[in-house]
Amino acid sequence: MPNTIIIGSGSYIPTQVIGKDHFMNSVFYTDEGDKITKPNEEVIQKFVDITEIENRRYLEDDELNSDLGYRAAKEAISDANIDPESLDYIIYASNFGEVGKNGHSNFMPSMSARLKNKLGITNRKCINYDMIFGCPGWVEAMILADTLIKAQKATTILVVGSETLSRVTDPYDRNKMIFADGAGAVVVKATDEENVGIIADNTVCDNSAELNYLEHAPSLKKDEDRNAMYIRMHGRKIYEYALKYVPDAIKETIDKAGLTLDDIDKILIHQANAKMDYAMISRLHKLYGKTGYDHDIAPMTIQQYGNSSVATIPTMFDLIIKGKMEGQQFKEKSNILFASVGAGMNINALVYRFP
Repeated sequence: MPNTIIIGSGSYIPTQVIGKDHFMNSVFYTDEGDKITKPNEEVIQKFVDITEIENRRYLEDDELNSDLGYRAAKEAISDANIDPESLDYIIYASNFGEVGKNGHSNFMPSMSARLKNKLGITNRKCINYDMIFGCPGWVEAMILADTLIKAQKATTILVVGSETLSRVTDPYDRNKMIFADGAGAVVVKATDEENVGIIADNTVCDNSAELNYLEHAPSLKKDEDRNAMYIRMHGRKIYEYALKYVPDAIKETIDKAGLTLDDIDKILIHQANAKMDYAMISRLHKLYGKTGYDHDIAPMTIQQYGNSSVATIPTMFDLIIKGKMEGQQFKEKSNILFASVGAGMNINALVYRFP
């Protein structure tokens, strides 16, 4: 049975830097629809203290999701040194598709089809899939790619995560300060080398009471157009859910790989809130009887790039492997773990071993 290894990566981080002063003139409302009367300086600083997000990146007015995905994908294909016509599949993870300045989602044609077109691929046997799976979409796309390769349905696959969340945020919601834009991509390929690549994965879907912890909803300001829909995050419920279930899911994945936490060099975890990530990693360590941990095991980009959803993990992978993230590098033959939690609610993780 073939294994799945990463042979190239790319990312695109929008150039427009949005600092906290950008929100100083905002008018914020509570989840109950009441206007927040506290000074914006206080509201924003409390947000920074919890999330650690100082800056985030937004795409330009003339850019689209597929433009960001194209730039990341083109870099990954070049890094892999392959002919794009040789791709068997393109799997494109996003939550809202091609969002224009009007904030409307557009999935027709699909994001993967748009990307194939922009890459100029004419191979009719290059199949395009969209992965709509919340923030864990890119990790799930990697799991799907591995499944296709192990089933010998493909040998080379482009896996992209790209999102433009700045266009789907409610102007009256404090949580708009979390969201950002960006894209990351990898090319994966089948190999006959044993015990390398994706050696274990795990996915958990809780879609009962948890279904609407993240949802598409009208503005918090009740007299705004009720037909306009925005991303709505019920932060406390997500925080409690993540702390309860994500550490266990990660441990199950590590156990499935026949490893322990000491065997994992890096954990690249999706980032929506620094406080939540620290708590999840701390609880994971406690599952292994460890009371503290070196924060270097779980590097973070959220402080400067914000939450770019499906793009967070592949972007971080690309930055580290290319030496663009200060103080971070992957060791030869090491094991790293990708993990994410998001809308659905869905959790997933995979262990990757470098060849």
